[in-house]
Amino acid sequence: MTNKKARGKRSKTRRKLRARDKKTVNQLVRVFAEKDNVRVRIDSSIHAGMPSAKYNGFGGKVVGTRGSAFEVAVKDGNIPRVLIVHPAHLQSLGGGKS
Repeated sequence: MTNKKARGKRSKTRRKLRARDKKTVNQLVRVFAEKDNVRVRIDSSIHAGMPSAKYNGFGGKVVGTRGSAFEVAVKDGNIPRVLIVHPAHLQSLGGGKS
């Protein structure tokens, strides 16, 4: 009888969460305004505030802050979701309210 396979937060993510360029200090403490358009780009070397790998590549709007992290509204199919994401995992798309 075999053991049950572990299905943790980072299972089956070898390609999705591959290493990216080193983050600068400015990228780690970046500030987004509410209604800014952002894209979730997970950096696997920074574990703080990392959303589920399912949301890698999703675009959304910043709707608020929680400490140093941001609340990002995204659509998962037709279901609206709010993710709490550290700025190291966000990429600005522009087009938001300045």
